[in-house]
Amino acid sequence: MGKAERSTRFSQNRLFQSDQKRLYESLERPMVSGMGPAPNQADTVAFWRGLWSEPVNHSEGPWTEVVASQCASITPMDPVIITLDDVAEAVRRAPNWKSPGLDGLRHDWLKGFVVCHTVLARQFQEALNQKSLPSLFTTGVIHLVPKDQGTTDQANTATSRVYRPYTRHLHPF
Repeated sequence: MGKAERSTRFSQNRLFQSDQKRLYESLERPMVSGMGPAPNQADTVAFWRGLWSEPVNHSEGPWTEVVASQCASITPMDPVIITLDDVAEAVRRAPNWKSPGLDGLRHDWLKGFVVCHTVLARQFQEALNQKSLPSLFTTGVIHLVPKDQGTTDQANTATSRVYRPYTRHLHPF
């Protein structure tokens, strides 16, 4: 067994212990990076501009009244108070080394800058009380990631790193 094969097996064993799903996916569909011609930048920009720049016309038909009447009997949720501990727990559970969003923060940085957790808790609470999220929370960065040799898949998105701990607190499961 050569050094490369031994290294591959070692990596696969570690991946099996930490993330079996990812290991099996990598065995079924090997990762291809940098293979084939690069996609045309103009086509990629046109693709995403067509998705994100077009105005959205939501249907506000009679179904909204039906849903509103069905929801009228639901007991309102108790007010949510976001604490420093909530933010610390959400950040602790966040995965490291993911691509940052517009805010430029990776989770591993948020974990290390514990002094920021108090400020984040306050800002999260303010956003929750205002019933609207800052656009920084919901605006994503688009990364072109080829999925196969054809490199025809347009992109993956990465939302703001701060948004995930915020939603983690609101939806812990």
